[in-house]
Amino acid sequence: MTAAARCVASNLNTIVEEALNLAYHGARADKPGFNVQLVRNYDPAAGSLDLYPQEFTRVLLNLISNGFYAVARKKTDGGDPGFEPAITVSTEALTAAVAIRVRDNGAGVNESVKARMFEPFFTTKPPGEGTGLGLSLSHDIVVKQHGGTLDVSSDPGAFTEFTVVLPRASQLRAENRGRL
Repeated sequence: MTAAARCVASNLNTIVEEALNLAYHGARADKPGFNVQLVRNYDPAAGSLDLYPQEFTRVLLNLISNGFYAVARKKTDGGDPGFEPAITVSTEALTAAVAIRVRDNGAGVNESVKARMFEPFFTTKPPGEGTGLGLSLSHDIVVKQHGGTLDVSSDPGAFTEFTVVLPRASQLRAENRGRL
């Protein structure tokens, strides 16, 4: 097993910030004119928890990148010249868990899309722009690998918010030790 595949105690806010910066700079490199307001609300009490950091970073990159896509589409297709794209990323310490939220002020999704968005190969993007695997894989990483939940709420025309809840104490490292 490689070091990247190990479950280790990881500072949540650090991982979230690194993923946000990586996604933002990647989006700007891909589309130099891309601009979005980044709002950070990190709970200092979020602290550390057991994670597979590389895999969890993939989840964050996917959720943030999807938000960037949504706000960019709303900016170009929405017709509102005053629209200001924004992504809000937050962490919150809960009693026995932590929550991570990624919220965009893009076009949102309707109930029929929400019902299918974690299915493999389901995508709302035009052909050639999405495989329909990002949210499905993210769901598997959060639920199956980390023992958490991944949910979505949306108001069509206003926002989409993904909420990841991860248990603070887990069996992940114990299970990982058993495989070494």
